[in-house]
Amino acid sequence: MKNESTVINVPAESSSAMKGKAPLIGVAKDHTTSGSGGYKRGLSIFDFLLRLAAIIAASVAAGTMFTSDETLPFFTQFLQFEAGYDDLPTYQFFVIAMSIVSGYLLLSLPIPVVTIVRPLATAPRLLLLVLDTAALAFNMAAASSAAAISYLAHNGNQNTNWLPICQQFGDFCLKSSGAVVSSFVAVVFFTILVVLSGVALKRH
Repeated sequence: MKNESTVINVPAESSSAMKGKAPLIGVAKDHTTSGSGGYKRGLSIFDFLLRLAAIIAASVAAGTMFTSDETLPFFTQFLQFEAGYDDLPTYQFFVIAMSIVSGYLLLSLPIPVVTIVRPLATAPRLLLLVLDTAALAFNMAAASSAAAISYLAHNGNQNTNWLPICQQFGDFCLKSSGAVVSSFVAVVFFTILVVLSGVALKRH
């Protein structure tokens, strides 16, 4: 009788209750993580689309400037009047710089794909932030210097006796000015890309 009195009956509900509480904590944690991952995945998709648009803008800028040559219909026995991007070192730098920017944007496309697959990864976003900032500065330098030359081509400079050439070379000035505008559109896209990377890293 004494042995029987020492038996302690453990309720079956206590073990099941303990087992039932653990999954609830895990589910709440997974829900929060998935919400953050979905937000970052959306930013990565937008980043990818912006890069495609920036590739188009930068390629159009480089291609338009490269094909901006114009030859006037009249010429003499010894002279032929023509204008091209290779006559101006600033425009040469513009074509090279925008070509490099286009190549960089094309090569950077796989990185946003990685962040779409792994939205919580930090290293790819940090790499894009650094590289995009450098490319933004390079793009801005090319666009600003070309814009200054385009202004002189349209208006000249009376203090230095630089005459405007756009009255004679209208097609050349039209194409070169369009290339400059397209390069500034690429600058806007780059700025948004840098902001997106910063926002994604801040919310990590």
